[in-house]
Amino acid sequence: MSNVQIEESWKEALKKEFEQPYFQALAAFLRNEKKNGKTIYPPGPLIFNAFNTTPFDEVKVVILGQDPYHNPGEAMGLSFSVPKGVRIPPSLLNIYKELKEDLGVPIPNHGDLTRWAEQGVFLLNAMLTVEHKKPRSHEKIGWQTFTGAVIRRLSDEREGLAFMLWGGFARQKNQLIDGSKHLVLEAAHPSPLAGGAFFGSRHFSKANEYLEKQGKEPVDWRL
Repeated sequence: MSNVQIEESWKEALKKEFEQPYFQALAAFLRNEKKNGKTIYPPGPLIFNAFNTTPFDEVKVVILGQDPYHNPGEAMGLSFSVPKGVRIPPSLLNIYKELKEDLGVPIPNHGDLTRWAEQGVFLLNAMLTVEHKKPRSHEKIGWQTFTGAVIRRLSDEREGLAFMLWGGFARQKNQLIDGSKHLVLEAAHPSPLAGGAFFGSRHFSKANEYLEKQGKEPVDWRL
């Protein structure tokens, strides 16, 4: 991971984290896994894709996922997103359905959320890597410490952000966010396993209303 490039404003904001022993150990773990023939997703250059696409000072909304997709060709370093041409995963399809119900946005024919990221929607996973076909396999290697620090830094140094926490895993992170200076929206996970409890949360319209009150440009959620 020594050759992974991260956008300058994030590099500055997270400088101390990169120097921590836990992060050095995390990087060494990933190097050894690859050396031992393990397949890790996403590919190295995309591990920090969320950071490189949405600079620290441009973040307006944070959507927190769990860990990357663990099938070939799916993970692209943006939570819930898959490259064009890849089948839209069930959770993302439910996000699209909620978006249509909330704001009338047509359901896209692809799952690439880069356009959201380019508008300041920080698509962060709690774990930034995963082993092939092994969900949550990198849950305890240090990523959660790192992404917890990312959320705290955003909470402390920015104002007026909208955080969307979907599912029990993401909702645990609300303790890292200062609710007096940010909007914290919580809902069930969009996975079909949640039995449709995600629907009706209207987070997209709530986030945009909040951003407008802060004098910020709302997100154009159309893809």
